[in-house]
Amino acid sequence: MSREASSTSPHRARRDRLRDALSDVDAVLVTDLVNVRYLSGFTGSNGAVLVWAEPGEQRRDAISTDGRYTVQVGEQAGDLPLVPGRAVASVLLQEAAGAGARRVAIEADSVTVAADAALREAVPDVDLVASTGLVERLREVKDPGEVDAIAAACAVGDAALAQLIAAGAIAPGRTEREVARDLEWAMYAHGAAAIAFETIVAAGANSAVPHHRPTDALLAEGDFVKIDFGAVVDGYHSDMTRTFVLSHEQPWQREIYELVARAAQAGREAARAGVRAADVDAAARAVIADAGHGEDFVHGLGHGLGLQIHEAPSVGATAAGTLLDGAVVTVEPGVYLPGRGGVRIEDTVVVSDGPCRILTAADRTFTVLD
Repeated sequence: MSREASSTSPHRARRDRLRDALSDVDAVLVTDLVNVRYLSGFTGSNGAVLVWAEPGEQRRDAISTDGRYTVQVGEQAGDLPLVPGRAVASVLLQEAAGAGARRVAIEADSVTVAADAALREAVPDVDLVASTGLVERLREVKDPGEVDAIAAACAVGDAALAQLIAAGAIAPGRTEREVARDLEWAMYAHGAAAIAFETIVAAGANSAVPHHRPTDALLAEGDFVKIDFGAVVDGYHSDMTRTFVLSHEQPWQREIYELVARAAQAGREAARAGVRAADVDAAARAVIADAGHGEDFVHGLGHGLGLQIHEAPSVGATAAGTLLDGAVVTVEPGVYLPGRGGVRIEDTVVVSDGPCRILTAADRTFTVLD
């Protein structure tokens, strides 16, 4: 099959990879906006992309959006012909039908029942085939530009956390909410375009809640303080968790922390290409279970991230499949003791045939903040 000049655009290369994954259809209509961005670069709120299995003079990949985004789509997705319209999915399907398409895949996870009925009515001569995961499977393996963007987002998080520690902003008497907002503003100051998700700051007994939302609870001496946060750079997300003790430690806190640190190391060491995702989870989980805290590790070991904070692959006890070379995942074991406190240590890593590359550089040793 002839190819567009993929070397000139990562988005063209991604569309080529997508067409290689197509079978028994003439084209695929992509309507999920995250997938639209992945395949074209376009970031507007209304868009769709048509990708042909066998492109030709009358069968060119195309993008559709409405008049609000005419300039933007030209700047971001200028290598794709624009088919203007408000009802972007219908517009592109009619374009496909006019070029002879008789069987087109649509994204079942993106198209509602009502939209599906409307599309079938708009192009009655085209067989619409529900598909799932076509683009998401491609997104699982990051290209070098994507890894660079995720690394930049991780560096923003590292710098922001370091700034708060240096300023003494994680201290007794401050509220969880105050620390969270300070950290978010610091991420913006260091180059974040957005916050990856609602920042978690959990102090004392709240640190035993895996996804605690910050409140006006005061940080106190002797508390665990668990901070889970991330930044967005060029559309790509970072994710990191660090847990500290304020002012003075108790023996049980160091014991739990060092247990989680050993589990995190085991998980990072296991995160290699070709290893079953469930086995990576098992490597970390066994460390915690062998210490008698298996029931206190209540979530999966990690998840993929990229254009979304949670995307394929899943890294958990029931996860299917193996890790692929170039996947970017989190490794985030935790031990949570209700009413007392909890520890999570999380890093974002790039999977390879050898040891994974750790993108989050903030110190992960046991730390007491004075």
